Amino acid sequence: MALARQTLAHDWDGVTRPAAASPGLACAYPVDLTIVDTRAGFDALEADWNALFERTGQSTHVFQTFNWNWHWANHFLNDGRTLAIVAGRRDGVLVMVWPLANERVNGVKVLTWMGEPVSQYGDILAEAGPARLPMLRDAWAHIVATLKPDLVRLNKTRADATIAPLLAEMRALSTQQLEAPYLDLASAPTWAAYEERYSTKTRKNRRRLYRRLEEHGAVAIRQLPAGPQAAQIAALAIAMKRDWLAEKGLVSPALADARTQRFFEAVALDGSHPAGTRVSVLTCGNATAAVEIAFACRDRLAIHIMAYDLAFEKSAAGVLLLERLLQDSLEAGVSTYDLMAPGDGYKKDWADGAIRVDDFAVPLTGKGRFYAHAYLGWLRPTLKAALTRVGRLVSKLRG
Repeated sequence: MALARQTLAHDWDGVTRPAAASPGLACAYPVDLTIVDTRAGFDALEADWNALFERTGQSTHVFQTFNWNWHWANHFLNDGRTLAIVAGRRDGVLVMVWPLANERVNGVKVLTWMGEPVSQYGDILAEAGPARLPMLRDAWAHIVATLKPDLVRLNKTRADATIAPLLAEMRALSTQQLEAPYLDLASAPTWAAYEERYSTKTRKNRRRLYRRLEEHGAVAIRQLPAGPQAAQIAALAIAMKRDWLAEKGLVSPALADARTQRFFEAVALDGSHPAGTRVSVLTCGNATAAVEIAFACRDRLAIHIMAYDLAFEKSAAGVLLLERLLQDSLEAGVSTYDLMAPGDGYKKDWADGAIRVDDFAVPLTGKGRFYAHAYLGWLRPTLKAALTRVGRLVSKLRG
């Protein structure tokens, strides 16, 4: 479905009105806006989307590549969820992609980032320059006027995202605040120099753990090329992570969803639409002790899944795999080793810094406001905290 471009002013409370004609950047740099709401329409964007990414995509846009979202569409575009991608063209050239999906939740029409729940950062791809923010304003007005959502929910949005200035301008409601820790590998010329920031005691302890692990069998670390073996190990990593969550009494709806495992298997298997997948495995004897699934984008490596076999927990197999992969990444020219949200304690032990990541909500109707404040702002975190307490109690009693 293609909808004509509209220029609207918006009061941010769900009320729209035609904007008075006035000179400005939006007029000086006109953009034709359409809504792409079919799979065929999305597939037709491939070449233009890739070209836009090459011109303007940043390393933080690892989950805004066409290929990543192509795999997402193969697995999550069902059960009432439809596409609502805002495409902006100037003189026929794609200059903006706002990847959204449309779904109904308890009668509330909600727009979310395309890529949920597997994308860890949501954002817009848009040409840089003075026309960017006016273009985003026009795109927002187009969304409100044509799609008429009750609520726009933009989870996992980084503080440095392209959309951040627009969200600040709209005073979007933050329903959850997290941190994404990262390691600045570019800050040191060699691994030996980088490792000096960790204490002597810490480095000695890791060497001791490595020797303890070797007592169980020969230790090997490999990075697997895309293919059946990588897909098999990716599935194993999801199973390990589920076992770890159960052991700790934690709940992850995304990991409990069977589509998530199929998604990770697909991005590890498929070479026709590569998503920058890197599957790394640490084996001890004949056993798979730990697995990392990461995604490369420019000079960034985003660590999505780090899992280990609970039988090797005391040997710290996951820590040892992480240490080796850090060294390999630095030597391969990776600048940022992104541990992503949440900012768990073990991540901060390794990290050089962290960036804020928010779940944002913009309610546009009465139903949307009730859902945002009553459910997203209060009931959902309350239920999550209660489930976590119950899960930990059950885990403790079982242990």
